[in-house]
Amino acid sequence: MLEKFFKLSDNGTDVKTEVVAGITTFMTMAYILAVNPSILAAAGMDQGAVFTATALASLIGTLLMAVFANYPFALAPGMGLNAYFAYTVVLGMGYSWEVALTAVFVEGIVFIVLSLTNVREAIFNAIPLNLKAAVSVGIGLFIAFIGLQNAKIVIGGSTLIQLFSVENYNLVNGVEASFQDAGITVLLAIVGIIITGILVIKNIKGNILWGILITWILGIICQLAGLYVPNPELGFYGLLPDFSNGLSIPSLAPVLFKLDFDGVFSLNFIVVIFAFLFVDMFDTIGTLIGVSSKAGMLDKEGRLPRIKGALLADAVATTVGAALGTTTTTTFVESASGVSEGGRTGLTAVTTAVLFGLALFLSPIFLAIPSFATAPALVVVGFYMLTNVVNIDFSDVAEALPCYICILAMPFFYSISEGISMGVISYVALNLITGKVKEKKISVLMYVLAVLFILKYIFL
Repeated sequence: MLEKFFKLSDNGTDVKTEVVAGITTFMTMAYILAVNPSILAAAGMDQGAVFTATALASLIGTLLMAVFANYPFALAPGMGLNAYFAYTVVLGMGYSWEVALTAVFVEGIVFIVLSLTNVREAIFNAIPLNLKAAVSVGIGLFIAFIGLQNAKIVIGGSTLIQLFSVENYNLVNGVEASFQDAGITVLLAIVGIIITGILVIKNIKGNILWGILITWILGIICQLAGLYVPNPELGFYGLLPDFSNGLSIPSLAPVLFKLDFDGVFSLNFIVVIFAFLFVDMFDTIGTLIGVSSKAGMLDKEGRLPRIKGALLADAVATTVGAALGTTTTTTFVESASGVSEGGRTGLTAVTTAVLFGLALFLSPIFLAIPSFATAPALVVVGFYMLTNVVNIDFSDVAEALPCYICILAMPFFYSISEGISMGVISYVALNLITGKVKEKKISVLMYVLAVLFILKYIFL
């Protein structure tokens, strides 16, 4: 049955590989179950209710990806978009979280229309092959950077970023951390990267997942031995699951269907919708390009088969997620970790979705997985995606230079969509000014995208 539905043999995979890939994807993105509620709580939303909404939206969105497209991609409320929701739209612009949630809901409806009318598919196909490879590389550097930050190996400083030390960490954050909280976790993350690297080199099946689990177990051992001392005030929590509150699921009632359509026709509200729409659209397209190109899913023309189903799953998940009470649900770049484990079909996504369902009941276990344990996975997956750089034609500078700009922009601007913006603008501008337009056969849609991106920087 699984073979027939997911076409496992046609995709060169099997049940065991898909399940391990799904578990790995979940483990690398399970942090969203802890992070999203804490961010949206700043906007006045009920933290427990948002946890339930996050898990349900992730479960539904990821299942839709499996059913609509048979791809190993997982969905969840997107990082960055949730921060924009809480800190810019609610706290900065003064909208209530109910109105902001309505903006996400409307954005999802618009997305469904765009997906059904092939607009998003056309955008995906219009991006040149070299630029698609660059998107994959840029995402690799971006998620590796996220991993280094999550582990606090890299911290802020006078040079914008710097290598961790307890003294510098305290100076930057204005806290009094010690080796027994901040320091030991950084050391464990570094050890985790080395262990994961060894497992990858030895070609151990499930190497990334094993890297996460081994790093977490080493942390638990350190806690039991007194080498790691939890310091919740600084964000360093106990590594053992806490079942003191039982296995009850937090009520969804405080955020369910709490939409407020007052003021939806104001200019500011339209700007908010457009901002959500823009970031979600190009984050999703960038993620699909990056992960699918690494998995060898693109055809000879750089197109992704069944992309309409993938985009539709993303659009419907955003709409459903907003109704449930969470921010934009989008395709997660951490899906690359499952793809790196060999995940190639929707069975990987189904496995991840099932785990999101279990997380509702076993939240203490999943919330106990620390960021320093998942950081090695992100760093190693970043390496996997970086290898796509060999598919860029560096002999043609008009192709290579926009790719270079795209790659740099993602980690430095901390945004997949900004990387695509910079890549598209520079690709069109450089080839137009140097008279290579006819030779490159740049599509009309690329010109339209370049103009839209420029207008975005001017007016938003």
